[in-house]
Amino acid sequence: MASEAAARYGALHILVNCAAGNFLATAEQLTSNGFKTVMDVDTLGTFNASRAAFLHLRRAPGAAIINISATLHYGATWYQAHASAAKAAVDSLTRTLGLEWGSYGIRVNGVAPGPIEGTAGLTKLAPAAAEALTALWKEHIPVGRLGTKRDIALAVVFLAGPAAGFVTGHTLVVDGGEWMYRTPIVPREQVLRASRAVEAKSRAVGTASGVKSKL
Repeated sequence: MASEAAARYGALHILVNCAAGNFLATAEQLTSNGFKTVMDVDTLGTFNASRAAFLHLRRAPGAAIINISATLHYGATWYQAHASAAKAAVDSLTRTLGLEWGSYGIRVNGVAPGPIEGTAGLTKLAPAAAEALTALWKEHIPVGRLGTKRDIALAVVFLAGPAAGFVTGHTLVVDGGEWMYRTPIVPREQVLRASRAVEAKSRAVGTASGVKSKL
C-alpha cells in the first residue's frame, strides 16, 4: 500500500490511520475473540500501517502521521472495554512514535473525535435509539451540537501541515467538550442568585467604623 502510493505520487508525505471496529458489549459478555478483533483493527492496524510507511515517510520533507483515536478511555465508557483499550493503546503509540521518529523528520499526532453526525459509528452503536441518543448527546456537549466530518478533516489538515510543525506526540481532542462534561450539581440560575445575594451582603457590611484603609 505505502509503496504503491509512493510510486504513484512520487513520494509519501502523510499517513492517516483511521481504521476502526466497534460494537457495544458488556465486559462479562465480551469474548476474547471480540476483544482481540478490535485490538487488531485499531491498534495493530495503526502500527502496521505506520511501520509500512516509515521508509517512505523518512525520505519526504515535512512527513506526518495522524492517528484517529477517541475519548472513550478518558475516564471510562460503558460497554466499551475493547474499544477503550484499543484507543488508549493508539494514543500510547502516538506518543512513542512521536518520540522515536522525530529524529527522522516524521511527526506523529492523533485526533480524538467526539460524536460526529452522519457517520456509521453514531448509528451503529445504538441503531434503535439513534435520534434519542443524538438529542441526549447535544445536551451533554458544551458547544451545543454534534461534530461534523469537516471538523475532523480540518483538525487533520492542521496536524499534517506546517502550522503544526512543532507539534508531535500529541492527540488533539475534537469533541466540543463532550468528554469533560458533567451535569451541574446546582442549576446555573440558583448559583447566580446565591452569588448576587452574597455580593450584596458583602457590600452592605462596608468598612469597619474608625478603620482607615492603607491602600
